Amino acid sequence: MRTNIIYEAKRRVKVVLPFYLLTFLPLVSCTDYLDKTPDSDVNPEMAFMNFTNFQGFVEEAYNCVPNKESNFWCCTFNWGEDEIMNTGGGDTHVTAHFDLGDYRNWYSNEQSFLHRSTGSTDDCLNPTSTNKFAHSLEHAWYVIRKMNLGLENIDKLTNATQEEKNFIKGQLLFFRAWWHQELIVWYGGLPYVDHVIPADGPFDLPRLSFKECAEKCAEDFRAAADLLPDNWDNTTVGKKTPGKNDLRITKVCALGYMGKVLLWAASPLNTIGAQTGASKNGKTYEYDAALAQRAADALAEAIADIESKKSPYELANYEYSNIYDHEASNKDNNYSDIFRTTGQNWKMPGVKEAIMRGPMPDVNGSNWNFTKLWGPKVNSLVEHDAIIHMPTANYINYAYGMANGLPLDDPESGFDPTHPFKDRDPRFYHDIMFDGFKFLNTTPGAADKPYQYLEMFTGGNMVPTGNPQRSADGSRTGYFCQKLVPHQCNKHDGMYNWGGALQTYLPYMRVADIYLMYAEAGAAIQGSGFKSSKCNRSAVDAVNVLRNRVGAGEVATKFLGNKNAFMDEVRRERACELAFEGFRWNDLQRWLLLTEAPYTIKTRQEFKRVGDFDYTKNDPRDAEVTGWSETVIVERTFGIKHYLLPLKESEVYLNSAYSQNPGW
Repeated sequence: MRTNIIYEAKRRVKVVLPFYLLTFLPLVSCTDYLDKTPDSDVNPEMAFMNFTNFQGFVEEAYNCVPNKESNFWCCTFNWGEDEIMNTGGGDTHVTAHFDLGDYRNWYSNEQSFLHRSTGSTDDCLNPTSTNKFAHSLEHAWYVIRKMNLGLENIDKLTNATQEEKNFIKGQLLFFRAWWHQELIVWYGGLPYVDHVIPADGPFDLPRLSFKECAEKCAEDFRAAADLLPDNWDNTTVGKKTPGKNDLRITKVCALGYMGKVLLWAASPLNTIGAQTGASKNGKTYEYDAALAQRAADALAEAIADIESKKSPYELANYEYSNIYDHEASNKDNNYSDIFRTTGQNWKMPGVKEAIMRGPMPDVNGSNWNFTKLWGPKVNSLVEHDAIIHMPTANYINYAYGMANGLPLDDPESGFDPTHPFKDRDPRFYHDIMFDGFKFLNTTPGAADKPYQYLEMFTGGNMVPTGNPQRSADGSRTGYFCQKLVPHQCNKHDGMYNWGGALQTYLPYMRVADIYLMYAEAGAAIQGSGFKSSKCNRSAVDAVNVLRNRVGAGEVATKFLGNKNAFMDEVRRERACELAFEGFRWNDLQRWLLLTEAPYTIKTRQEFKRVGDFDYTKNDPRDAEVTGWSETVIVERTFGIKHYLLPLKESEVYLNSAYSQNPGW
């Protein structure tokens, strides 16, 4: 019997609902699903007869997009050298298994967006379910089949305007490509299914190379971009659903993904193949220049639309009166609200910077359990569960350089190991909780008073040294993260309580990513001076626009004359700007750095406090320390096979041409 992941021969039935009732979420399900072939219930006289019905057919593709951070209890999604989890509960998670090289864990562990088994929830993998636990990347083949069914029936859409026909076809093409590219970045090249495979027909499609599959994705993304609007609100169709168009796929979104899939295809992994030693022999800088050029042009076109205000997207504002508490001096389009909103009636995060998001999270759903996974469990300061996501010291020291824009290890950076938290990149203070940080804004009682200001130094009350319990409820690395979840999510400040109206969501693509991918493509082609004819930005401009946004120094002149040196700065900027958003493993993978030191280690920061610095009255960044060094917690031993995840064994038995990934 064929697997329901690849083939979907027996699938659930979709009831077509009017477009204007489907204002994204909650979607309405009117009937239970039957055990039928996926198209057996689709009445072409009804489903495809007009725009309203056809759009109802398409809407399911949006609903299937998994929420990476909250699609199951205590999810994990940062699998590079950027994050480590606490011992105890954390050592059963996908993150810990990836550290061990146990990639097969992805299909036996439901604590990530990659996998959901049919026994997870009553409506698991039900594409119309509004239960966030029902959705994972395993929807891909179902949605691809559905999009192909729509494309094969597009000629039946006769009762529609040309605008309506364009928008339907553009969305069908986009989602067919998007779900394919979501698969291939994890598993490598796969069959590109561009037609409906009969339920009783043979599955004999061979695996394509990544580049072959990417080319087909790019073709669909390009066609989608030419059909979709810049801004739904400015169209006849979109004006019928004002205020409900934020999540709809646009021209810029299609261009962004066209650029992404071509850049991934141009990257070293897919140009010269998986291998070790790339950081030493320079192979990490070997890109396919022709593909990089096409990626740069697509991304430049997106940038031009964004900067000309044709699209609804723009960079968020980074203006704060209190950076530690994320108190914005300009609350409009605020940077922190890309990832979470609070006190805004459960408004979905993203502001104007988010380009690609899935459905709206359920009200208060973020607080079960995502918002309780980032701070200390000491004395149950953060309640519920036993899991802590924490940033590694090695990653912080690499990604978060100095305010002048230079990396910490640059001899001209001005970094002072006796004052290591001073004059850092402004994003360090937004994202990271460090020694002396005021964790509890509400003055606690005597039992929790010692924990109001975090003691992250060696031997402090938040670290495991000399106290094994702290490896489970404190910080293993000397840091906590508050980029995605504010530090006020604790039992005293109570931001995760109902009254905080806290909503979180992690976008799949945002404006900053467009600039970073453009800069990388330009670096691969020519270097810092590269400029596509499609926009007015050079590669270095694209990096500097992000640094200027936060008040960090621009890329130093010393890095501009050498392609590889500039590429290193582009990659470091990407690591800082997109930190902890779930991109790091894929970046190290495609750059052939997963197996290379220092990207194979995870460390904690060691140091001691000096003097009697008063943290209650002074800024903790000004404190003096001694003994600044790192201790290795985990060293990952990876080989060539770890550049791709293994496929499920049930899938590779489908036909002889559908082979397992090398080494698995």
